[in-house]
Amino acid sequence: MVAIIKYNAGNIRSVINALDRLGVESVVTDEPKVIKSADRVIFPGVGEASTAMEYLKKTELISTLKSLKQPFLGICLGMQLICNKSEENNCSCIDLIDTPVLKFDTTFGDKIPHVGWNTITNLKTDLFKDIDEASFTYFVHSYYVAKSEYTIATCNYCGVDYSAAINKDNYYAVQFHPEKSGKVGAKILSNFLKIGAK
Repeated sequence: MVAIIKYNAGNIRSVINALDRLGVESVVTDEPKVIKSADRVIFPGVGEASTAMEYLKKTELISTLKSLKQPFLGICLGMQLICNKSEENNCSCIDLIDTPVLKFDTTFGDKIPHVGWNTITNLKTDLFKDIDEASFTYFVHSYYVAKSEYTIATCNYCGVDYSAAINKDNYYAVQFHPEKSGKVGAKILSNFLKIGAK
């Protein structure tokens, strides 16, 4: 069973639908016991970082998220929140991965937010097994995760190469929306569902 974390952020329904298409049972929850007992955890979200962090603090979910041992996948805002801090309202985040979230610089004339299809490259780990380099995935974001030792895929926008995906131990996260990225996204979700499987 996959636990989809409820934390007052949008986009959960599309993740449920994507898992349904893969024949995977899921439950939307903010209950620590349910989250800890799940086979794997998905942390999706569209929204604003500081508001989401306030909800996580209020529901005491931060310690739960930091204690997980099963495969974990953050999506979009869920990726940004597991980093150490965000320039979005100067917000301190969960700090599972020691890298910052920065705002795109509009000097290059690109529109913010970054909305639409873009390529992902430099693919690493089994999350991207059988995914071709420069595959297109769907993005919606105004802030990005800086490249670091934890980067397992990159994307370029506003003249900057940034982390399209990151990984540390059992924690994986993607900036794009696999649930909205067609066959490529479905394959990435399928790969995640196989990580750590016995």
